[in-house]
Formats: sequence, structure tokens, C-alpha cells
Amino acid sequence: MVATTTTTTRRFLLFNSLLLLLLLLLTTTTTTFARRLHESEAEAEAEEIVEGSELDQDVETADEQQPSSQEEGGGKLIRFDVGMLDGEDLPTTGSFVVRTRPDWAPIGVERFEELATVNFWEGCRIFRVLPNFVSQFGINGDPSVQSRWMKNLEDDEVKTSNVRGTVTFATAGPGTRTTQIFINTADNEFLDGMGFSPIGEVVSGMDIVDRFYSGYGEGAPSGNGPAQYKIQSEGNSYLEKDFPLLSYFLTSSFV
Repeated sequence: MVATTTTTTRRFLLFNSLLLLLLLLLTTTTTTFARRLHESEAEAEAEEIVEGSELDQDVETADEQQPSSQEEGGGKLIRFDVGMLDGEDLPTTGSFVVRTRPDWAPIGVERFEELATVNFWEGCRIFRVLPNFVSQFGINGDPSVQSRWMKNLEDDEVKTSNVRGTVTFATAGPGTRTTQIFINTADNEFLDGMGFSPIGEVVSGMDIVDRFYSGYGEGAPSGNGPAQYKIQSEGNSYLEKDFPLLSYFLTSSFV
């Protein structure tokens, strides 16, 4: 009887031990599986965050690489084709492009673009070319056309400097801008304090601008170059006769 009880007790203890071992293994396996599942989910979330960051970075990079019209001032591109570069006849031609900047000078830009729209610039001579200072143009070769554009413009505030490549209306004092334009071929910051407000900038072709014929020098009466009042009254017939080497605009067009 005692032997039977002992044997039963041993079997009971062995069974309990095996059961505990099984429970321990099951618990360990479950914990490991849960930990690995959690780690996998965490890694997946981390990958999603990284990929999202890279996507955001790509979007930001694309935005940085694509200039907006606001960054460019919201202006327009106008191409000028020029003949008689260096005072030589065809085929010595070239082109330059001006970007208008209404954020600098909205009143002046409106007039400049309007003149381009009606082909005002075609045939105009660049009648005053002073190297390392300015190249000036803007009196139409037909006096009847020029007379229609003599209404003075209100002044624009000077918001940027007259550095090389900027395009500015010529004036005879406050409130006197009409159609005459000059391109700064040097840094002329001293003009800023005199009320000369740039309306745009040459964005390509400054090498062409530097080739405008300059042999006639300053205009009359200060120099031997063309007299502006005679250009306005006689037009290109005066310039072609007395100043035949002047560079001039063949065409102008919006790009």
C-alpha cells in the first residue's frame, strides 16, 4: 500500500514538473514572439517615417529647384535682335533678353511692355553709347509714332540699384519719363539717389550689349554724337544720313 502511494506521488510530481516546464516554454515562446512582432512593427514604422522624410525632402528640393514667378518678380521676357554690332552691317547681328521687374517699378514696366507690344522698338537706333557707363535708346525712327508716346509717366520708387545689366528709363528730372531707356554697362549706383529706377535686367546677351557701336561718343551738344531733338523731329532719316554706323533693333518679341 505504501509502495503504491509512493509511486503515485512520484508520478504526480513528475506530471506537475512536466506541466510547469511546458508552461514555461510556452510563456517564453510567446514573449519572444511578441517582442519580435513589436520590433518588426517598430522597424516598419521607422521605415515609414524615414521614407516620409525623404519624400518631404524630395518635394522641398523640387520646390527649391523650380523658381516661382514671384521670385523672378512676376515679369516678362523680351528678346531684342540687334543689327550693326560694332558698326558693321549684316550679318553682324546678335540678341539679348530683358526680364521686366514690376516688383521694382510697376509704372515703368507697364510702359516698357506696352511699347514692346506695339513693336515700338523695331528700327530704333541705340544713339548714345558710352562704354563702361550706359547705352541709351528709345526714340522711334518715325516722328509721328514718337509723338504719340510723349505723355510723361509718374515716377517709380527706386527699389534696386543701377548695377551693370539693369534697364532704366532716362529722365530729365522728376516726372519726365516717356520712352527713352538706357542699359547700365557698369555699376552706376550714384544714379540711385538721382531717382533713376531700374525696370528690368538683361538676363542673357550682355556680351551683345557691349558690342553696340560707340564710335560717335556723347551726343550733341556735349559731344559729336546725335542730337536728341533732331532724332525726335527727323527720325531715322537724320540718323541714317549722319550716323550710319549706329547699332539698331531689328525686331523685339516676347519670349
